[in-house]
Amino acid sequence: MEAVLKIPRFRIKKGDLVRVISGREKGKTGKVLTIVPDRQRVFVEKLNFIKRHTRPNQQNRQGGIIEKEASLHISKVMLVCPSCEKPVRVGIRQLEGGSKMRICRNCNEVIEQK
Repeated sequence: MEAVLKIPRFRIKKGDLVRVISGREKGKTGKVLTIVPDRQRVFVEKLNFIKRHTRPNQQNRQGGIIEKEASLHISKVMLVCPSCEKPVRVGIRQLEGGSKMRICRNCNEVIEQK
């Protein structure tokens, strides 16, 4: 029998505004670029830059030192509520039609329809 790995689901999505709550980038805010669910990591726009020394190749003819965003663990970021304008925990509420929506645990406002 084949083992099936369950990919975790998160309450943060691509395009959400998040704030870093721990680490070197603590207190900074940015937009989520991508999420890597199997590694539980998230790439945030203009945060957690690293430097890569690269050789010249077809894509980068000059080579040299390139700065790019590195991933953060998803537990280090919190969603910023549009109405509260501060980092909050996210809840999920199910509507009568069966669809789900994300809500702010602080002010109970709807964040977005799922």
